[in-house]
Amino acid sequence: MFHSSHIEISKSAYRNNIKYIKKIIGENTKLSSVIKGNAYGHGIDKIVPLAEEMGIDHFSVFSASEALETLKIKSSQSDIMIMGLLDFEEIAWAIKNKIEFFVFDPERLEKAIEIAKSLNQKARIHIEVETGFNRTGFEYKYMPKLIKYMNSNRKHFIFEGLCTHYAGAESISNYLRIKNQIKIFHKFFRYFKRNNLVPLKRHTASSAATFTYPNTIMDMARVGIAQYGFWPSPETKIYQFKKKPSESNMLRRIISWKSRVMVIKKVEAGEFIGYGTSYMANKKMKIAVIPIGYANGFSRAFSNTGRVLIRGRRVPVVGTITMNTTTVNISDLPNVEKGDEVVIIGKQRRLSISVSSFCEMSEQLNYQLLARLPENIPRHIVK
Repeated sequence: MFHSSHIEISKSAYRNNIKYIKKIIGENTKLSSVIKGNAYGHGIDKIVPLAEEMGIDHFSVFSASEALETLKIKSSQSDIMIMGLLDFEEIAWAIKNKIEFFVFDPERLEKAIEIAKSLNQKARIHIEVETGFNRTGFEYKYMPKLIKYMNSNRKHFIFEGLCTHYAGAESISNYLRIKNQIKIFHKFFRYFKRNNLVPLKRHTASSAATFTYPNTIMDMARVGIAQYGFWPSPETKIYQFKKKPSESNMLRRIISWKSRVMVIKKVEAGEFIGYGTSYMANKKMKIAVIPIGYANGFSRAFSNTGRVLIRGRRVPVVGTITMNTTTVNISDLPNVEKGDEVVIIGKQRRLSISVSSFCEMSEQLNYQLLARLPENIPRHIVK
């Protein structure tokens, strides 16, 4: 035991999601599993072997530290791509371990070439271009210098990919902006092609773009949140529903989060429960204490608003969430015992608490809540 809660990862649900995503992107497009943020809270050490079992052999991470974690557990046939943080002193490590990485400014490119020369080993680079997201990427005005430098150093790198990221493909309000970004990306590609620099892969599609802009699905798609069973937004789900109504519910959540009842006690009418005076018992009550709190990823915002499942019933949180405990009202639920299963996210009998409803109670995005699940919560693969 030694833990106050645990997370279950459904293998069958993950298989279902990968099958659905591959059907959308087509057999000629490579699927890169985005596992940044501890695989969106699901656990890199659990998702990588599971993904490889489903035929995935490419993983996208944000930083060198995530790449290192992935390197320790991936098979020799799988590739890693760093999309973000890579300090100069880490570039040599990446090149030695044949790890692919984004290059989005002159300094990183020059350093990568310099180190590749010294190691007599090619850097596996993906050139990221700025199309309108205004975060990272080479701007079009820099292209003449970029092309000249790359052409003069051809033997020191492998041009693995040309890529960009779209600014809000999950929302129809960004339609014109995304369409313009797509045009700009093609403009970049034509420039490279004219100068005999053709990337092995073009990749621009995230989960949202994959579902809503089919023409962004090129040689590879970088899919994150969708592989874990979450639609990037309600609009992306609606778009798929309009295209294929019978397949609108094909994504299945793969995560469940569970704990157990630690203590049961009675509270007299008029007594306050927990810190301060945020909740007063208006009648004689029976409460259960659960050994999770905001230190375990159960937000303090759930105080007096959250719900959990016990014995197949929803029970409300009462009082203020503390660092390590949560109190729920079980007055109307007979026969609850110490050690009973508590479902925080997931199903129990006929009821469920989805991540979406969980997020609404705390005003968080799916992405936020998942990424904030502490790494020390044990994860287990289940059927």
